[in-house]
Amino acid sequence: MTWRVSDLAELVELEEQVGSWWHRFITRRSETRYPEAAVRLEEIQHLLGIWFRALGGDGALEVAGADASEMNVRRSLLQKVAGTQRRFHLAWLDDNALRLPPRIDAFPERALNRDLYLWLAALAAGAQALPSAPWFQHNQQLTLAALEHWPGLWEKYQALVRAHLQQRPHPARLPADERAQEEAIRAALIEPGSRARLPPAGRPPAPVPLWLHPNPPVSQAMSASEPATDPEANRSPAQQLETVPRKSAEEADQPESDRGLITVRMENIFSWGEHVHVDRGTEDEENDQRADEVARDLDRISITRHGKAAKTRLKFDLDLPSESEDDQVLNDGILLPEWHWKQRRLIPNHCRAVELVAADAEPVPLPERLKKTATRLRNQFQALAPARIWYKARPDGAEVDLDAYLRYRTDRAGGCRVAADNLYREMRAGARDLACLLLADLSLSTDTWIDDHHRVLDVIQDSLYLFAESLAATGDRFGIYGFSSRKRDPIRIHRIKHFDERYGGRVRGRIAALKPGYYTRLGAGIRFATRVLETQGAGRRLLLILTDGKPNDLDQYEGRYGIEDTRHAVRAARNLGFHPFCVTIDEKGNDYLPHLFGTNGYVVIRNPAELPAELPLLYARLTAE
Repeated sequence: MTWRVSDLAELVELEEQVGSWWHRFITRRSETRYPEAAVRLEEIQHLLGIWFRALGGDGALEVAGADASEMNVRRSLLQKVAGTQRRFHLAWLDDNALRLPPRIDAFPERALNRDLYLWLAALAAGAQALPSAPWFQHNQQLTLAALEHWPGLWEKYQALVRAHLQQRPHPARLPADERAQEEAIRAALIEPGSRARLPPAGRPPAPVPLWLHPNPPVSQAMSASEPATDPEANRSPAQQLETVPRKSAEEADQPESDRGLITVRMENIFSWGEHVHVDRGTEDEENDQRADEVARDLDRISITRHGKAAKTRLKFDLDLPSESEDDQVLNDGILLPEWHWKQRRLIPNHCRAVELVAADAEPVPLPERLKKTATRLRNQFQALAPARIWYKARPDGAEVDLDAYLRYRTDRAGGCRVAADNLYREMRAGARDLACLLLADLSLSTDTWIDDHHRVLDVIQDSLYLFAESLAATGDRFGIYGFSSRKRDPIRIHRIKHFDERYGGRVRGRIAALKPGYYTRLGAGIRFATRVLETQGAGRRLLLILTDGKPNDLDQYEGRYGIEDTRHAVRAARNLGFHPFCVTIDEKGNDYLPHLFGTNGYVVIRNPAELPAELPLLYARLTAE
């Protein structure tokens, strides 16, 4: 029998189609999911954040998706054939976020799936207030506390328990040790606090989606006593996988890079899906485009140390401008403290802020595209300027002060010997007892494009132009600074306009010369701005912070550390009588800014293109209060 190439191709295509049919069939039979009733985390993520914090949850924690965890639970033959029921999405808390399943479709009713999200957030809200205990006891304590504090959740909890018990394995079909374990879990769900301990068994029990994770993935921290030889290799600055959930990590031995894959025994190939020790040799320059996909698939990430510096460090350091091309350094810098939230203490002299200025920036006129808006804003802001008033009884002036002169003549006529001074008056413009410092985030994220024609930095530059034009019309004292960081030394502070400097073409030239910097050590930037404001003697001092994202940097200044340091800096500024206010274009700003600035201390601009026109009007509202 003769086979043609086309016949073989048809057979291969048929085999793939039959395999796809079989996979869908066996998966449906083995899975107990209800995709038609699914609720996705992104649908109610904002609501869950408000709900979690309203019930007493930590305001510094965001609501994020949790990765699936592999569990060696008992499976039926059908589930083993289909390869299902091995990975489960459960909820847990870590230092940075409340991690919830990205999708819940466990129940046939959509309302129940949504209520499970609300219940998990309520359960986690009290987790930090209770002392740590074994998983079985701890979740019962959390359940009792939630139902005691919020009795309205009782009916929802009962409905979730009834629906979940129908899906759990029947105790009669389990071995004796697993049967006792299952019965204890069922009793604890029905009557929380009724069981003190979980009986031991040869296998872990079936997951309990109504409880928090029994063994949540926690990253293994690098030992502080054994720093890596190359500190820049700890993190890739080119890409931040914000959507990759928290992973469990382990430290592995560094394999010999010259051995390659040829030494791997062929029978080990089939175990690669479970565990891989791959030596991405430090001299390799391979493409890492699929790194984010690999990170999402792995439950545990193995890392190792070595004494070699990767070549990618050279690529990153090329971002540093040469001294001849960089802004002019004005001073050796000032030392600033930083708040260590885990140690609960302020570390003195931990950061160094260096002030720079674009000395070679040529004076430029206001961009043509902004002239119409600037004219409208100037006209509006001139109404905020205090009216011109007469200053009387002056030693000199443009006119005679008739009231003072009449008093002088009357006193002399009555025999009083008075001096002939302070007999004039002059008209001067009034002044508001106000000083404002605008601190702009110039981190690398400002190089992001918001549409086909504008970057975030372009929007920030236009905002600074219009802000300066508006405040110049009022006569208010103001300064403009930008900042970025590359770890704690140095914090780059770009002086755009000092308080004692007149606004004009040179200031506009510095705005036009702004370039994206590095990272956002926001706490240090606020502390520097606070020190500048302290030198201003105004009765009211406003600190406007313009940013596009969370605090972050190359070192430990990520997540909770950066959030808490920024919060401490904001509170310190308020204690000095200043008024810090944040303006952000970060769509997720509502998740973390209330913890930093309070509910009335920030605003989120949804459309970045509206920022230039909105910023001056926002200033007008803040100073009119």
